[in-house]
Amino acid sequence: MTHLRPMTAACAVLVLAAAGAAVAQGNAPAAAQEITRAGTQASAVGPAEYFTGRVRVDPVWAADRNINASGAWVTFEPGARSAWHTHPAGQRLVVLSGVGLTQEWGKQVQVIRPGDVVACPPDIKHWHGAGPTTHMTHLAVTGSAGGNNVTWMEKVSDEQYNAR
Repeated sequence: MTHLRPMTAACAVLVLAAAGAAVAQGNAPAAAQEITRAGTQASAVGPAEYFTGRVRVDPVWAADRNINASGAWVTFEPGARSAWHTHPAGQRLVVLSGVGLTQEWGKQVQVIRPGDVVACPPDIKHWHGAGPTTHMTHLAVTGSAGGNNVTWMEKVSDEQYNAR
């Protein structure tokens, strides 16, 4: 395999030369990766005006100029749930653990399990949370439009939550 070393070195020289030419022409190289270290962002309690039951929100990343979507791990204790809400730029939920529930306005409650991905289109009224006997944690990836990522509405009643 020693015959590959000169080729590898030649490729490296070409890449460096191309990067140097791009800078010389005023094209700055792409931004570097950033690492946000685990444990550097504080957990928050889901506010009682937007959630029923105990909910913890762990921010993962904020929307920025590179990606107009934020990410958070949201953990719902048994029976906990969000209020009805919409997202102007949509949302994706990836269930990580536990068993949860979600419902789109006017439709049946759906059970969601680890590995399930829920695609919430823009401006669709819905809620999500844990099942009655187990927690549920999901990764929420939420788009932003005009600096807003959610419009909160009324709370989900016990009757709506239990309608399965």
